[in-house]
Amino acid sequence: MEWLGHANIKFLHSPTPLILSKKDGTTTDLAKICEESTPPCQLNPFLFNGHAQTMMTAVKNDGPPVFYKRKIFDAEDPMYEGTFAVDFVVPPNTDVDDSLPIRTTYFSEKEFDGIASLDTRPMLVTLHGLSGGSYEIYLKHVLFPLIQEHETEQWEACVVNSRGCAMHKITSSILYNARATWDCRQTVKWLRKKFPNRPLFGIGFSLGANILTNYVAEEGDKCELKAAVVISNPWNLESGSLALQRTWLGREIYSKTMGGNMKRLLALHHDEVSKNPKLDFEKINNVQYLHEFDREVQGPTWGYPTEGAYYRDASSTDSLFSVKIPFFAINAEDDPIASKEALPYQEVQKNPYTVLCTTSLGGHLSWFELGGGRWHSRPAINFLNNMAFNVKLPAPAVANGEERFGRNHVSEFIPMRRKLVYRSE
Repeated sequence: MEWLGHANIKFLHSPTPLILSKKDGTTTDLAKICEESTPPCQLNPFLFNGHAQTMMTAVKNDGPPVFYKRKIFDAEDPMYEGTFAVDFVVPPNTDVDDSLPIRTTYFSEKEFDGIASLDTRPMLVTLHGLSGGSYEIYLKHVLFPLIQEHETEQWEACVVNSRGCAMHKITSSILYNARATWDCRQTVKWLRKKFPNRPLFGIGFSLGANILTNYVAEEGDKCELKAAVVISNPWNLESGSLALQRTWLGREIYSKTMGGNMKRLLALHHDEVSKNPKLDFEKINNVQYLHEFDREVQGPTWGYPTEGAYYRDASSTDSLFSVKIPFFAINAEDDPIASKEALPYQEVQKNPYTVLCTTSLGGHLSWFELGGGRWHSRPAINFLNNMAFNVKLPAPAVANGEERFGRNHVSEFIPMRRKLVYRSE
């Protein structure tokens, strides 16, 4: 029963969740780790539903004081040419760069040349939400506690900024989309070479959660991440878009706000994106809602005939079938953006590597507690610490005595055989 902000918590997972060995010699399973990592969800009672919680995110402050230094990477894949920005968490400093978000500066060449390390600290790869960046408060509530100095438990972290976001000037005629896994993939490969002894983990928020889920699934059992958390993943993008259009609040508040944010992002990079002959800026200027932006920008850019085709192809629901690392998903059932009807209730029960935690309250990337804390940070941090420090890594390739999920399973359904095929002209 919900009362005074106390949300109900539910877990969905396979009947035979992944077996994990702990460092103390005992065994457990993924479902137990997720449940043990999740504290009671007691939210601010004055923010009594998903709309109130979500709208509270519009009240901006600096959030936890996380400091970054930025490195610009050249894309290695010629199919996705251009550059992208990765912000690495660094110790507090007084450096200032007005061209970048708060507490963010560029690495000097000398600093970056010396970044490599043989240490064994766990490292978190972070993906932000739609049109956001490393400055977002919701992700800093997770990063800040992890990077604090502890006797044995300290993390390193970085944020992969989607192209054009976080004051990064793009150098190609495209932004990014909900299937844009290539920059995450290149970053992970680079981290593996630069920090060969660090176990790598992933966390994604909203659209970044969708991208991270797709990335993990595309990598399958070759994924370099040891475990991942996704928060407020919209999952089924077509279902979510239709839900937004169904109500006045969804259409005129959320969809219009997100569509406006993406139009402004596109305008910031007009000089580059205007070189894309597939874009009709007369039509784009008339865009109001997010689905209209996706129709006029994402569709033509990536070759999708409709926004629905884009949504169906980029959605991460079916990707869950190909996930082969411990994977913890957290969603609020009153989320007005990542709607309840789009949640993968059945899919997570088919894969021993996945667990879905739902709360009856919380909104979208919100979960505000009394005092300004964000509840989602606590299960995420607890899960990551459990996987990094209490569980033997790599995780065993056995799920309840059976061979790794999907290894010998013969099926006509191949979840990561996407419809969109990239090719050179």
